[in-house]
Amino acid sequence: MNTPIYGNLPPITNTNNTTAFFNNYFTQNFGTSADINDAVIGYFQELTNDAAAGVALAASVLYTAGEQGIAPMALIDQFRALTPGELNAYLTMFLNINRAGTSLLGISNSPQTNKYITRAVLP
Repeated sequence: MNTPIYGNLPPITNTNNTTAFFNNYFTQNFGTSADINDAVIGYFQELTNDAAAGVALAASVLYTAGEQGIAPMALIDQFRALTPGELNAYLTMFLNINRAGTSLLGISNSPQTNKYITRAVLP
């Protein structure tokens, strides 16, 4: 059975590798062994008591560690030496290493507004 064609343009086929190459030009592919990946995921799943949250947090830490050239297991050993309160602050700042200054995690940025602009805004 033929699929209907809407309009007079041919359907788009995604066979152009040039666009994918330039869209991902500045991103690096990081690889870890299965053992390291499982160890990092297991650590964060035990820490969060949630499988999905542990996987997401482990992926973020592995990516940031790869960007910075840090061995993931050395990083996990440092995390184990911290108290829970210290770990939250350290992990937040560690994940902020690769983020843009306008989208930092866990940091409130309240810009000061001019008093005349504040007065002109209706509640």
